[in-house]
Amino acid sequence: MSFISDKVKQLAHKYKTNDPFEIADRLNILVHFLPLHSEINGFYKLEKRNKFIIINQNLPHEIKRFVCAHELGHAVLHPRANTPFLRKNTLYSINRLEVEANRFAVELLLDDKIFEDYETKFDILRENGIPYEMERFL
Repeated sequence: MSFISDKVKQLAHKYKTNDPFEIADRLNILVHFLPLHSEINGFYKLEKRNKFIIINQNLPHEIKRFVCAHELGHAVLHPRANTPFLRKNTLYSINRLEVEANRFAVELLLDDKIFEDYETKFDILRENGIPYEMERFL
């Protein structure tokens, strides 16, 4: 999935940051924090050519950062995909879209990290606010 790595590098270089909130702002993607159900961390929405990332306001900051990076992945990699609709109304597997968004988030948040500075993969994840379930993307 080098196209994801290429896209992450392109965005980080263009905007001189790997902060997902700042990149979203520069791409004119509005980020809102709302009280969502505890099972919903966030979602990406395209409405009338306006892009939105909605994040559960009850999450810790580190998780909000990861969620923003993940949803930014959807906005950049699959801007017109409506995953809730696909999940509910079709047989289309959205797993590929979620895997790509997760890979995008991990690569964005770890863009300039030197892995030799960490003892384990879990240290890398913990110290960068990335959920342990993303270990497979390292």
